[in-house]
Amino acid sequence: MMKIISRLIFFKVLRWKISGNIDFSNNSVKKAVVIAAPHTSWHDFYIGILARSVTNIKAKFIAKKELFYFPINIILKILGGVPVDRSTKQNKVDQIADMFIGKDEFRIALSPEGTRQRVEKFKTGFYYIAKKANVPIIMFTLNFKSKEILISKPFYTTDDIVVDFSFIESFFDGVEGKVKELSFYKK
Repeated sequence: MMKIISRLIFFKVLRWKISGNIDFSNNSVKKAVVIAAPHTSWHDFYIGILARSVTNIKAKFIAKKELFYFPINIILKILGGVPVDRSTKQNKVDQIADMFIGKDEFRIALSPEGTRQRVEKFKTGFYYIAKKANVPIIMFTLNFKSKEILISKPFYTTDDIVVDFSFIESFFDGVEGKVKELSFYKK
């Protein structure tokens, strides 16, 4: 029932579309780091939640543990939220990469910018999480101009971070977020 409601809202009410090269209905990619950009507004959250539902991708998202207080913690957990302790000295990359251990299926969605502000370079955390967990990166655009989400094929990191980031950032270059002036443009 939720999938039907999500499809109705996403495609008919909001008039978004999805294109790309991956079908999550057969769960062919069991583990992945999913990055969605540009992240310019709180609107990205519900668009992402709806897109996750209509693409049939079972992905969690991380949020600071301070947001997980009653009753909001119930909603966040139902939506797939996983609390992360940012105050601990444990490396966040290690903390998140360790979430993949012992799971047959696990996907985590992140914003490569790490903020809703304009950035000129993506942060590297998502990359090192994928590398450490030995999982692919799947890219989702949040193009508010065309109301389209483009999904990449799974991308496996290499030993050349410069080339990898050039490819990743090019995928998002010029995609307009909800707040156009905060969108990502590759230098």
